Amino acid sequence: MNVAKQLYQLQEVDLELESNEQAISQIASQLGESQAVVRAHTKLTLEQQRLEELERQQRSAEWEIDDLMVKLAAAEDKLYSGSIRNPKELTNLQHEVDGLKARRDQLEDKALEIMSQVELTEASVASMSSELKRLEAKWHRQQQQLSSDMEQLKVIVSDLKHKQQLLSAQIDPGEIKFYQELKKRKGTAVAKVEQGICFGCRISLSTTALQQVRSGNLVRCSNCGRILFLA
Repeated sequence: MNVAKQLYQLQEVDLELESNEQAISQIASQLGESQAVVRAHTKLTLEQQRLEELERQQRSAEWEIDDLMVKLAAAEDKLYSGSIRNPKELTNLQHEVDGLKARRDQLEDKALEIMSQVELTEASVASMSSELKRLEAKWHRQQQQLSSDMEQLKVIVSDLKHKQQLLSAQIDPGEIKFYQELKKRKGTAVAKVEQGICFGCRISLSTTALQQVRSGNLVRCSNCGRILFLA
């Protein structure tokens, strides 16, 4: 086997190896915490805190109403008991009862408004909880698939590295070094030749260059400088 063909085979392995290593790096960047899950969890926590505050306000309003009802009942009992005969005192007591009733109505309206907000927020919390569970389930499935894909790629990379070592062992170290330096500068070190054209730069080769390539000599393209390999 001529050196150009050996180097071309090595290049094919190198390119496949690089591609799979890049895929592993990309998967690694996707493993771990999901920003979508974090955002959904944060929104849910804030909404739960809002619900807790509304429920606290609702309990406070209910307690205030209960306390007011006790005071109103006592005032009404006193007003209608007949024990008070002084007109001015009766008028004052009536004003007190009316004031307590007005305050009761205000508190009941407030309690109803808070209750409505509680119901809406409970529905919002339920919806956000459901969405968070959906996102977490999706994230877990993706993580499992990514982990599986990574393990498969690691096996492929291991096989390619072994193949790379076997091919490198068959080529002169000096030529390997030259190949690696050329690859570093050009991206690809070996260019295929088809129909008299260098596929590294798409330039037609001279008859002399083609003859040298056919003879098995290590020939570089006069235009792009890559090693020429005749398939």
